[in-house]
Amino acid sequence: MDLSGVISISGRPGLFVVVAQGKNSIIVQSLIDNKRFPAYSTDRISALEDISIYTYDDDKPLNEIFASIFEKQQGKECPSHKEDLSVLQDYLSGILPDYDEERVYPSDIKKLFQWYNLLLKTGKFETLEDKKQSETDATEDVAEAKPTVKSKKTTAKKTTAKKPVAKKPAAKKKD
Repeated sequence: MDLSGVISISGRPGLFVVVAQGKNSIIVQSLIDNKRFPAYSTDRISALEDISIYTYDDDKPLNEIFASIFEKQQGKECPSHKEDLSVLQDYLSGILPDYDEERVYPSDIKKLFQWYNLLLKTGKFETLEDKKQSETDATEDVAEAKPTVKSKKTTAKKTTAKKPVAKKPAAKKKD
């Protein structure tokens, strides 16, 4: 799964995709309602590809956790973030049994499930197998396609503008 370009902005609900870069900001588009707006450097912006969950051994990247949920749910939605906290904690323990319960807050667990369902609903979820399959299909299409070249001879005359020649003043005759 590729989470590049998907960000979270503190204080704003949902996830956003970076669309463009402005002079003093970045232009983002909401995944919920597709509205665009600028996000400034004063906003707390977090890229999803940089987020990880604390475990007792090493931190686990968010895209690996999403892949585990995707496999367990077989491409369907996971429990809602509005479920009881104990249900969400049990589900997360089934996926990531060694997550650090003291450093992973309940709000983090709810965000995890909310983000997964939002990414799944908007179609931003693409597994590595799907991506590899689409790449192999694209290379096969390119190999099968025969280039057609049409050449048209155009005879365009170059026209150059002539500069007016400055006339030298005539020399005065002396009598």
